[in-house]
Amino acid sequence: MTNPLARPTMSAGALLDNGKGEYLIVKPGYKEGWNLPGGGVDEGETPRQACERELREELGIEQTPGRLLVSTYVQTADGGHIYWIFDGGTLTPEQQQAIVIQESELTAFRFSGPDDISPTDIPPSRRPLWDAALGALRDGGSVHLEVAGPRPERR
Repeated sequence: MTNPLARPTMSAGALLDNGKGEYLIVKPGYKEGWNLPGGGVDEGETPRQACERELREELGIEQTPGRLLVSTYVQTADGGHIYWIFDGGTLTPEQQQAIVIQESELTAFRFSGPDDISPTDIPPSRRPLWDAALGALRDGGSVHLEVAGPRPERR
């Protein structure tokens, strides 16, 4: 049974490019698929602060995320998840060469063009977030998505 009073979990990620139309994606060691770099929002942090901390901790990247591209509410069986995606900007060649993954969290990273990321890389359920982030980056706007899923039971 689900808890209708459960608070949503929260995470934040960044869309970082290499200046060649390719974006940084990371492979977590604890789940399938690839993600944008980022992670959970800790108590007392803003989403942007969490994103900046996660970039530093997991990749050794010192980069302050820019504008918000996407805010998403994903309905889950246990309450929901809120996810923010920020414009991480362009990494310099020096920043790219200095990337060191936190092996307790990540197993790999790579830069990929949007069309080079297959459904086995980013699952179809997460592809709308990726597409929305790229569209917002291209158009200069921001997008809010709500992804339906199993609804918590009401008592």
